Amino acid sequence: MTTALLHKVREMQAELTTIRHDIHAHPEMAMEEVRTSALIIAKLKEWGITVTDGVGKTGVIGTLTSVKPGDRTIGLRADMDALQLTEQTNVSYCSLKPGTMHACGHDGHTVMLLGAAKHLAEHRDSFCGTVHFIFQPAEEGQKGAIAMINDKLFERFPMDAIYGLHNSGEALGQFAIRSGPFMAAADRWFVTFYGTGGHGGAGAHHATDVAVLQAQFLLALQTIVSRNVNALDTAVISVGAIESGSFDSVNVMPSKIRIGGTARSLKQSVRDTVERRMKELADGLAASYGCRAEVEYVRLGIALVNHEEQTKRAIKAAEAVVGEANVHKNREPSMAGEDFAFFLAERPGSFIFLGINNKGESRNLHSPTYNFNDDAIPYGVAYWIKLVQQELCNQ
Repeated sequence: MTTALLHKVREMQAELTTIRHDIHAHPEMAMEEVRTSALIIAKLKEWGITVTDGVGKTGVIGTLTSVKPGDRTIGLRADMDALQLTEQTNVSYCSLKPGTMHACGHDGHTVMLLGAAKHLAEHRDSFCGTVHFIFQPAEEGQKGAIAMINDKLFERFPMDAIYGLHNSGEALGQFAIRSGPFMAAADRWFVTFYGTGGHGGAGAHHATDVAVLQAQFLLALQTIVSRNVNALDTAVISVGAIESGSFDSVNVMPSKIRIGGTARSLKQSVRDTVERRMKELADGLAASYGCRAEVEYVRLGIALVNHEEQTKRAIKAAEAVVGEANVHKNREPSMAGEDFAFFLAERPGSFIFLGINNKGESRNLHSPTYNFNDDAIPYGVAYWIKLVQQELCNQ
C-alpha cells in the first residue's frame, strides 16, 4: 500500500478542495461547461501541461510527456457536467445557479484528475511516455463521449488504453471493479395508444378504452424480463410517466394515452429482445382492444464492458494505493448507464468505482441532498498517479 504517495497527495487536498467547491458552486449543464473548461485550462497551463480545448465542443485535453523517453500513451477521463436539480445541501458553496447542481460528483472527478495532472507535471521523471488528461462534457445522457470521438479524439490523441473513474456507494477509500459487462445500456421508450374515447358514464360501451389498455400493457410489460429474458441475464424495464385525460373532466374517457419509461440491459441480445417484445405487446394488445399503438424505442448509451487486461492493471494500481483487502475485484454490475462505455468500444480500457461514504453514511447520486466527499479526493488522485506510473514504464 502506497502510504507515502497518499501522504504526498494529501498535501494538495486543501487546494483541490477549494477548486472543487468553486466548481460545485458554478454548475453547468451538458455542452455548457464553458466556465468549468476555462478553469481547467487555466490550471493545466499553470502547471506546464499542453492544452487542447474545444474537443467535442467544450471538452479539454491536457497532454503531458515524461522527461524520460517512452512509447506508450494512455488516457485518463473525468466528466464535467451537472444535473437539472435544485440543491438542498445548505453547504457554504451551494449551487449559485437555481435548478442546476452537481448531484453526481463530476466536480469531484474533475479535481481528482486535476490533482493527478499537477503531481505528474511536478514529477515528469516518475513515468516514461505520454498521458492525456481527458475532461469530457455532457456525460449525463447527452453523449459527450460520442461528440469527442466524432471530433477525432483518438486520431488526434492516440492512446494505447483509456481509463475512467466514478464515485460510488462503497466505503471511503475502497475501490470496486469487474471485468466484462459492468454498467448497463440505458434506453428510453415511449408508447402511445390511440382509441376513440367517450362518455365514461352513459357511453362507455361505445368507446375503445385506452385507460384499460394501458393497464393491461403495463402488466404485460413486466413479463418481458420474467418470461423472455434468460433468468441468468439481467434486464430492467420501468415506467416513469403516464399522460392522459383531465382531472377537470373525469367523466370523459380519453382517446389517447402516452406512457414512457427506461430499459436497461447488459447484453446486446437482451436489449434486442426487450425492444422487440415491447413493440409486439403494444401492437398486439392495442389490436385486441380495437385501438392503435405507436412505439418509440430510443437507444441511448451502450453497455460498459471492461477489458480484461486493463481491468487487471486497474486492480493492481488500486491495490497499490489502498491494499488488496480494499479492492473489490468482482463487484456486481450496475444497471446505471455511463457514457464512458463509448470510449471502451473504441479502445482497450477499464472503469472503476471509488467509494466515498463515511461509516454509516449514504450519499445517493442524483439526489438534491448529494454532495461529493472531499476526503475521497486523495484516493482518486493517488489511484490516477499510480496507474500512470505503472502503465508507463511499469514502475
